[in-house]
Amino acid sequence: MAATRQAHTVWEGDLFKGTGTVTFDSSGIGEYAVSWPARTEEANGKTSPEELIAAAQSSCYNMAFSNVLAKAGTPPTRLNTKAEVTFVPGEGITRIHLTVQGEVDGMDEAAFVKAAEEGKANCPVSQALAGTTITLSASLV
Repeated sequence: MAATRQAHTVWEGDLFKGTGTVTFDSSGIGEYAVSWPARTEEANGKTSPEELIAAAQSSCYNMAFSNVLAKAGTPPTRLNTKAEVTFVPGEGITRIHLTVQGEVDGMDEAAFVKAAEEGKANCPVSQALAGTTITLSASLV
């Protein structure tokens, strides 16, 4: 069964001085301010498209990776993934780097790294962002 999720943004003003509000319609988790300075300088309590992509990437990746591990008979105790999305004005999003640390009983480091790469390949958000270089560092804790 397909699932469709919605969010919307209202923007007021020009790119450099304007501000906007992102609303998460499907979940109702809230409204978050966005602005160009929050995107290219300090966040100052506001979010950015890149932070939203990082949240989507890290959560989707953990789901895909946990499924890979479970199918291999070694479900994770815990996965902690950080996604770093790099935005360069005038160029766009130039890279995404994932750093995952995991607690997985019965798995050595080499098998964990191999499974981590498989999780990246199977992550629907990674697939949607295939035009961007996505790198990965994986380790057991």
